[in-house]
Amino acid sequence: MAMLNPIFSVTLVGPSGCGKTTTLRMIAGLERATSGGIHIGHDEVTDVHAKNRDVAMVFQNYALYPHKTVEENMSFGLRMSTDLSKDERYERVYDAAEMMGIEDLLSDKPDELSGGQKQRVALGRAVVREPDIFLFDEPLSNLDAKLRTTMRTEIQRIQQELGITAVYVTHDQEEAMTMGDRIVILRDGELQQMGAPTAVYDIPANSFVGGFVGSPSMNFIDVRATSDAGDVVLADPNGDFSCRLSSSFAERIDGTNDDFTVGIRPENVFPATGDKQPILETTVEVVEPIGSDNYLYLDVADDFIARVDSDVEPAPGERIRVTFAEDDVHVFDGETGNAISEKETATAPV
Repeated sequence: MAMLNPIFSVTLVGPSGCGKTTTLRMIAGLERATSGGIHIGHDEVTDVHAKNRDVAMVFQNYALYPHKTVEENMSFGLRMSTDLSKDERYERVYDAAEMMGIEDLLSDKPDELSGGQKQRVALGRAVVREPDIFLFDEPLSNLDAKLRTTMRTEIQRIQQELGITAVYVTHDQEEAMTMGDRIVILRDGELQQMGAPTAVYDIPANSFVGGFVGSPSMNFIDVRATSDAGDVVLADPNGDFSCRLSSSFAERIDGTNDDFTVGIRPENVFPATGDKQPILETTVEVVEPIGSDNYLYLDVADDFIARVDSDVEPAPGERIRVTFAEDDVHVFDGETGNAISEKETATAPV
């Protein structure tokens, strides 16, 4: 029997107040679960006290003791929870500090360190514990954008090197996509979808997931479906959006109601040229350059964006034609927001 690759990292993501940190605190034993069970490895720990769970937590605000040196901060947990000798504790701390690149800072105190160095100390304090599981509670949110990217790579490298399972909480969907083997999307305390990041991105379970995962966010348009010669025509009530899709697409939505929400990602909308059939003729409202790409805000629906190459530079107010591939159209139930079905595999533009 083929063996499945183990899941080393799971990322919890969702808007503020959705239950990410509460879930993390329940795993750590700092909050009591009202129902269900919590397992770490093969052990059920639902009723096990926090001090008896072999977990190490890295916090958003570093949580370093200001009066202790880097070495003392990193060794504090070992001194309190193990019977290691002073020399053994120092050896483990030094090895972790070397892994973090902060071995020259062991005698410094937190107020002498930069934000990135403080986060490395907090991470090193967790590493020396050699726990069964790492818990990361938005550890990079206090860092600037460049340092956040560097530390993201550093955390992944260390976690993979140690081979210890990690649960990573963030509100940043880009971090969520890059930090986990699996991504879990929460909303109002309820699980919306779990899966590999690319699978969640490509086949969202509902319109909330489709809109939350991806930057810029997925474009949404409320439409009504009508049949025409075996094809299906999706059009909004205002007449700003109308497209004809093939009979195979019509089969996807057969047997459901006629009101849908269409979702199309900005990167899947592109100028119609040559023999591509123009799907939409629309007005450019705003052009937003971001360097490698331009964001075109189009008069199709609220915040309807096309992410195009930087050399596509229409003027605001200009009329343009855009198109998209049928395979890139997501259809959600107009009432529940649930995905109607998985996308077809066709790749030819409609």
